[in-house]
Amino acid sequence: MKTIISKIDVNNINVEELKKQAELLKEGKTVIFPTETVYGLGANALDENAVKKIYEAKGRPSDNPLIVHIYDREEVRDLAKDISNKAEIVMDKFWPGPITIILNKKDIVPNTTSGGLDTVAIRMPSHKIARELIKQSGLPIAAPSANISGRPSPTKGNHVKEEMDGRVSGIVLGGNCDFGLESTVLDLTGEVPMILRPGSITKEDLEEVLGEVLVDPSLLKKEDNKKAKAPGMKYTHYSPDADVYIVSGNDKDVINKINQIIRENSENGIKSGVMCVEKNKEVYEGEVISLGNTLEEVGSNLFDVLREMDKRNVDIVYSESFEMTGVGQAIMNRLLKSAGYKVIKA
Repeated sequence: MKTIISKIDVNNINVEELKKQAELLKEGKTVIFPTETVYGLGANALDENAVKKIYEAKGRPSDNPLIVHIYDREEVRDLAKDISNKAEIVMDKFWPGPITIILNKKDIVPNTTSGGLDTVAIRMPSHKIARELIKQSGLPIAAPSANISGRPSPTKGNHVKEEMDGRVSGIVLGGNCDFGLESTVLDLTGEVPMILRPGSITKEDLEEVLGEVLVDPSLLKKEDNKKAKAPGMKYTHYSPDADVYIVSGNDKDVINKINQIIRENSENGIKSGVMCVEKNKEVYEGEVISLGNTLEEVGSNLFDVLREMDKRNVDIVYSESFEMTGVGQAIMNRLLKSAGYKVIKA
């Protein structure tokens, strides 16, 4: 497949160039585009055949629901029913932005888009290029992350170009994504809102405006959900070619444990990588890559560092662990998935 690639400057958007990509979407084809979270692989959410092309391009199981991206808030009423007051509050406070809400769907949404569920996941992105592309297409766009299923999500243009050129009809290259972690997914179909996937809009942020907010208990378990209500709840995710382990404990113990394992690996011809916060970068042996200083930087850099480890041909990656509060909950969710829930206690 010949992929049409458009380079777009987010600060000076070439609308005519974006219209070419929007035409591909209107024709039922697939287009990759940047959002504020990660790059998305988009197609017309209301066209079953177009949506099937997303699954084909990703090699993604078809019972994994897709997020529908919209330009205007009023489009929610075309796609969903039973829109609660709490849903209105979330849209008022956080849209456009990195949060996806789950509502009961209308019949217009095909089962291929909803993963066979009676619900639909909807988000209104804030990224200028994403918004303009959706606007020019005049369509709600179903778009999971633009990577081969199971691989780390792409946060830079070169990620999608390397991995997806030739697998999709169009790619919009628009620089680096801001947050680097996919959107928070909030189920609003029950009495109490429930986070199905943590993201940069945190439980604490949501509780400020909604009161009680639950977190799906399966997020901390290895077992796959029998019926995933949101992307990322089922199957292996975010995995590089290397094996990933999380090492938990206090700073000193974690450093000693990782370095001890790396020395043992080295004696056996195993190449090791370490992902850590910036302040610990100099204390580790092996291939060391900093994730940043703050939790926000760690979240933004996580997928890029996982991909970089593959480029350095490491066999095993060891990562420091993070507090399960605020954005740390989203980081640990992705890390646990990437590691297949393999945690070493220091």
